[in-house]
Amino acid sequence: MTQATVDGSASIKAAFSQFPSGVAAFSAMVDFVPEALVASSFTVGVSLDPPLVMFAVQNSSTTWPKLRQAPRLGISVLAEGQEAACLQLSSKRGDRFAGLDTSVSDTGAVLIDGAVLGFECEIVSETPAGDHAIVVLEVKSTAINHGSKPLVYHGAAFRQLAA
Repeated sequence: MTQATVDGSASIKAAFSQFPSGVAAFSAMVDFVPEALVASSFTVGVSLDPPLVMFAVQNSSTTWPKLRQAPRLGISVLAEGQEAACLQLSSKRGDRFAGLDTSVSDTGAVLIDGAVLGFECEIVSETPAGDHAIVVLEVKSTAINHGSKPLVYHGAAFRQLAA
């Protein structure tokens, strides 16, 4: 193991990238338009009673101010094979949903079809944390795709779980 002093954002990003994580899309209809952001900071099992999950969002996000207005958010934990969808949903230009199959709940939560896991959630709290905010959400419903494996992000690249 190589030890180094944190001397800037590049070194801390390199260190953080060594922690494998899933990739989640947070989506909802806002003023009749689908909005989405992607985060690898998604955490499940924050609490079982009530069922809570959380993620961190950059303070500079231009999408989060729109999404936080939605009564409910759809959280799609993306699956192997959804790498292109992930890049598209995280793009700052163009139609993030072009060609993607989605499901929209009565409350406007948007889920990406084919994801390994889906949650419909309500925002419980938002706490400042440096250049991010930590958002806690209460799970209102779940959808599990037992036939798929999660997309993994590690070392600044998409990975797959070994059999």
